[in-house]
Amino acid sequence: MTIYALSTGPGIAGVAIIRVSGQDTKKVIELLTNKKIPEPRVATLRKINKINTFELIDESIILWFPGPKSYTGEDMAEFHVHGSKAVIKALHASISKIGNCRLAEPGEFTKLAFQNGKINLLKAESIADLISAETEIQRQQAIKIMNGKSADKFNELRGKLLKILSHVEAKIDFPDDGLPVDILKNIKKISNEVCLDIKKILEDQRVGEKIREGFKIVIIGPTNAGKSSLLNHLSKRDVAIVSEIAGTTRDVIEAHLNIDGYPVVVSDTAGIRESKNEIEKKGIKLAYKKAEDADLKLIIIDAKSLEFNDVLKSLMDENAILVINKSDLLNKNLDTEIKKFNHVLISVRDNLNVDGLILEIKNKLKNKFITTNDTLITRERHRQHLEQSLHYLKNFEKKNQDEDFDKAAEDLRLATKHLGMIVGIVDVEEILENIFNDFCIGK
Repeated sequence: MTIYALSTGPGIAGVAIIRVSGQDTKKVIELLTNKKIPEPRVATLRKINKINTFELIDESIILWFPGPKSYTGEDMAEFHVHGSKAVIKALHASISKIGNCRLAEPGEFTKLAFQNGKINLLKAESIADLISAETEIQRQQAIKIMNGKSADKFNELRGKLLKILSHVEAKIDFPDDGLPVDILKNIKKISNEVCLDIKKILEDQRVGEKIREGFKIVIIGPTNAGKSSLLNHLSKRDVAIVSEIAGTTRDVIEAHLNIDGYPVVVSDTAGIRESKNEIEKKGIKLAYKKAEDADLKLIIIDAKSLEFNDVLKSLMDENAILVINKSDLLNKNLDTEIKKFNHVLISVRDNLNVDGLILEIKNKLKNKFITTNDTLITRERHRQHLEQSLHYLKNFEKKNQDEDFDKAAEDLRLATKHLGMIVGIVDVEEILENIFNDFCIGK
């Protein structure tokens, strides 16, 4: 099957690129241009006609990439046409009339690249992350993964496990020969090293996931304290309805923002108060749940009333900032109880010191999360496979110590498999290669 799709963004543009990949790519070029295939990887200007006619669609730059030296590993071509909707529609319609051609599914070109061994699974994921990156820190993280830093580390750990698995397999297959003492010691040493490495990788405060998905910030406080106004100000648009009527916000309202280079998801929540309204009570319950799960809490109170009850005080910790809004209306000194908390005085209405609050937010994020350049986990999938690998490694160490080698080997295989699944490689034949490299069996 040959697939095709628009690879650039939709809408009017100077240039649009339509990709084609598959065994009939040559046929597509020849039928659309009525000419021979251009030189590989050489930009060639050609007239593009509708199939079976000489009606001109556009003049196009064509790039021809014979497989396997292409992005997908198959024969592939790119048509660089003028970026109008009409041109794209006409070209798609013509390609669709060619036998064995269909519109590509989302991500199918990259999926083919992975299946054909052009990229590993981590790189495939990082390509998607780079395309969707909205902030500099997200771009940098995607590039690091694309460059193979994570894959190299996981492959290194997997290689160590394959090494000791080959030794354990040899012990099972040739019990009478016995393994040298130094190899037995090495099995325990390497297994312990890999366990420690995985534990260290897992102790990353989920920085990679938070950079990719956005740091969770929740705005919580009493009714009419200015929570929705603050969300709108940070968003630079009217995300939430603002009203003087207490309890306007009932549900959680979220906005994905870029705060000085940091990707964040800011949640506005229902005002905290005693309420008999069932819907409002559910909203308040959701507000508490959001506060518990948040990376950072902005606890906002009104300077006029300074209502700061015990419930809000209980939320104040190292991941919280006390925001005193409407500071222009502050008509008395802050009491000692409030002063002892990390707080920022602002006025959303008059735009007073909101920049100071943003700086405080940025410092909180930087100090808490941006602590290392060695972030290797960017998705929950990676974390789950590492946790499973660690689980089976611990089982292996116990069974290996008890000399229950058959069961120990199975745990080690599963630990190795889960590491391989992160990168997208699972190949038991490598175990045989390690056996033959390390032992002169049959000598």
